[in-house]
Amino acid sequence: MSAVHAHVPTLAPAPAPRTIAVAAGDGIGPEIMGATLAVLSAADPGLRFEPVTVGLEAYRNGALSGFGPEVMAAITRHGALLKGPITTPQGGGYKSVNVSLRKSLGLYANLRPCVAYHPFIATRHPAMDVVIVRENEEDTYAGIEHRQSDEVYQCLKLITRPGCERIVRYAFEYARSHGRRKLTCMTKDNIMKLTDGLFHRVFDEIAAEYPDLAAEHMIIDIGTAKMAVDPERFDVVVAPNLYGDILSDVAAEVAGSIGIAPSSNIGRDCAMFEAVHGSAPDIAGRDLANPSGLLLSAVMMLVHLGRTQAATLVHNAWLRTIEDGVLTADMAGSGARPAVGTRAFAAAVIDRLGQAPRKLAAVDYPAQPAHAPLPAPTTPRTPAAKALVGVDVFVNWDRDQRNPDVLGRHLEAMGAPEWRLSLVTNRGVKVYPHGQAQTLCTDHWRCRFLAATPGSASPQAIAALLLRLHAGGLDAVKTENLYTFDGQPGYSQAQGE
Repeated sequence: MSAVHAHVPTLAPAPAPRTIAVAAGDGIGPEIMGATLAVLSAADPGLRFEPVTVGLEAYRNGALSGFGPEVMAAITRHGALLKGPITTPQGGGYKSVNVSLRKSLGLYANLRPCVAYHPFIATRHPAMDVVIVRENEEDTYAGIEHRQSDEVYQCLKLITRPGCERIVRYAFEYARSHGRRKLTCMTKDNIMKLTDGLFHRVFDEIAAEYPDLAAEHMIIDIGTAKMAVDPERFDVVVAPNLYGDILSDVAAEVAGSIGIAPSSNIGRDCAMFEAVHGSAPDIAGRDLANPSGLLLSAVMMLVHLGRTQAATLVHNAWLRTIEDGVLTADMAGSGARPAVGTRAFAAAVIDRLGQAPRKLAAVDYPAQPAHAPLPAPTTPRTPAAKALVGVDVFVNWDRDQRNPDVLGRHLEAMGAPEWRLSLVTNRGVKVYPHGQAQTLCTDHWRCRFLAATPGSASPQAIAALLLRLHAGGLDAVKTENLYTFDGQPGYSQAQGE
């Protein structure tokens, strides 16, 4: 890490010493981490840093997750990790460090503030001040994928009620404690009625407990479009994992630059703080990188640790720095304004510790204890009455010009006596009975069997069906049992079923 030299003002006594785990990361990571730690050390001499190895070096040492057990031990011991950007090698079974750390440590809430700093950093939306609260562990980021035929791959989207409840409650608690006025939930539940529908339903349930806060729901596509052109209408936005990831990048760019966007990943016992941007290897080692995203993430860390005096000092010094026109290349833009390097920018922030901005609103983080667990995130519920009513069998079939009528008649004969073939779909489109000749069919078919007699479905009958399909030359690559819960279908309905 490169050293940063600057005049350090005399500051108020620091709180008790506290150690955090620090991972410099890859690409520009070591440069921006060196700059950030220099500012932190100047503002809060009580901070101590334990370096841990995360990223390319760990991958090269054989850790497919990008970190070893000593990293988990350090984070658990200290309760906080400040992490630089990571490069994940392509192929070879390598896992994303970020996803692995978030899930292993239970860091369920990803908080991403997106703020405009007009007129010092160019933006078309000078009043923008939005916080994205992203669910951090579920959705397609569960990483459960399969190749099921020569042509078809699948990714499972997992949404759970406990996961929805704790992220939505976190969003409402955050909004209330930070003086926010409105929450917007974004999903795609007009299409994914069960998974996204659950997220939306939980949002509505919990919103009723916070009558002091306005609450609304938007479909994610139009919501993202509105974020791009009218971000001032939003305050706090909560969304499932994938949507929150995309939406927060859009919001950061609209605010001014993804290079200044911070984030925190909060769990019950520990937390991780990181910039939103990537490792940018093309400018690594050239003293060009902007440390602001990581530095503002460190401010979030200081607040989380209850070191609010240092957080106030650093944040106000950063605001004063950009007000004074000290900008890195990405903040200066393509105009005539001069730009400074990574180390010079950090030195400028250190020089301004103890100063406040003159035009931008100064921050003042009130004294508070270190992060305490939020209220119980889940609500006790009476389990629904669950009944097996059928099975979806996915088969890999590539014969007879992929004629669904041929496959359907074959399946009709194999279902009896326990099962009745309800329909066959291809890529979710009904193709039997009474399909359309124009529908493109791949080699992967969903075959829905319902119990021939109500109440007769059983695991034994499913096993017997699979044996008959195998004997008949059909390759069953996956099954999904069909259940009702309190009499309501727990599976998506197909048109014409």
